[in-house]
Amino acid sequence: MGSAVITLLIFMAIMAVWLNADYLLTLVYLLLGVFIFGRVWSSRAMRGLTASRVFPNRIFFGETISVQLNISNGSFLPLVWLQLHESMPVPLSVDGFLQRVISLPARKNVRYEYLLEGRRRGIYSVGPLSIHTGDPFGLTKTLSSSVPKDRLIVYPKIIPLTRVGLPSRSPFGTLRHTQPIFEDPSRVFGKRDYIAGDSLRRVDWKASANTGRLQVKLFEPSIALETTVILNLNSAEYGMRTRIDTSELAVMVAASLANWITSIRQSVGFITNGLDPDQPQETMQTIPPRRGRAHLMRILESLASVQLAETRPLIDVLRHEIPHLSWGTTLLVITPSIEDALFEGLFQARRAGMNVVLIACGAVPHLAEARRRAEHFGIPLYRILNEKDLDIWRQ
Repeated sequence: MGSAVITLLIFMAIMAVWLNADYLLTLVYLLLGVFIFGRVWSSRAMRGLTASRVFPNRIFFGETISVQLNISNGSFLPLVWLQLHESMPVPLSVDGFLQRVISLPARKNVRYEYLLEGRRRGIYSVGPLSIHTGDPFGLTKTLSSSVPKDRLIVYPKIIPLTRVGLPSRSPFGTLRHTQPIFEDPSRVFGKRDYIAGDSLRRVDWKASANTGRLQVKLFEPSIALETTVILNLNSAEYGMRTRIDTSELAVMVAASLANWITSIRQSVGFITNGLDPDQPQETMQTIPPRRGRAHLMRILESLASVQLAETRPLIDVLRHEIPHLSWGTTLLVITPSIEDALFEGLFQARRAGMNVVLIACGAVPHLAEARRRAEHFGIPLYRILNEKDLDIWRQ
């Protein structure tokens, strides 16, 4: 717009000189003054313009949040017109889009509000907010992107579970064990005299001073049984027609199980072969078992962003990760398909001292044969076809 006005002024000035028309030259001066005055006006007013966006950047599935845009004119000059355009994630938008043309007096501010609904898990961009303004006469136009885009995380849907029917031989927590190689240094149940070969780290110096003889601590044998949720998101193992719905069901099951394990104050880890958009070169995500709500939020954030993709098969994930897992770990394997090779991998996990639970999501091919094989290997198999099937763990 500004370059067009300058071109017009130059053309009018040439015509005024060529035609020796004083009135035309006066008009050129007038327009030039208006142009310069407008440029100075808009630039001064823009210096006092501030904008901000306020909203919670993490929400759960189904939540509706309010996004507030605060725009303030701190200049002594009014902004005759402002054109606002806020970019927002289309899958979450409730009000469509935000686009306004307003005027903002000096030392005044306005606030706009719109809603976003967590209808789909994922990581979204809110913004940027673009602000267009110009001089009062409409001869110039400037652009200011005042508020950059922000990140919004929508966690996957979580079904509250009350009692997950895992096999009784696979309890959670810390178990007493008869083999002394699995001693828990936090569980002291007695002391004895020092014997040559005992580690000095086991010496109880206070008790030794009292008795006059070296005393070593006796630890109660135990094994810490952790739980790891393994989510198969290899697209090649999903049916073509139902892969979107089935993969979202699998993510929901993984999130619900992780939430339940955390609620009973136990350790939970997470492994998936899904694609992380922030790290497209990685073919596997691993979160070691930990306790606590903060650790659960880390798992949920991973579940919010992970995507179905053609990655390494589930059996390769098991072969790679099993050697790194602790003895006694319970594996909750969530998958849409069950092949013979998978049973071989799960059986190897059991031989390595782990407990395995198989959770089949969606319309699993040859389910009857899979049940027979699971029973043969002594592996519990649950079939989750839809959200209602989770009621077996809610009773």
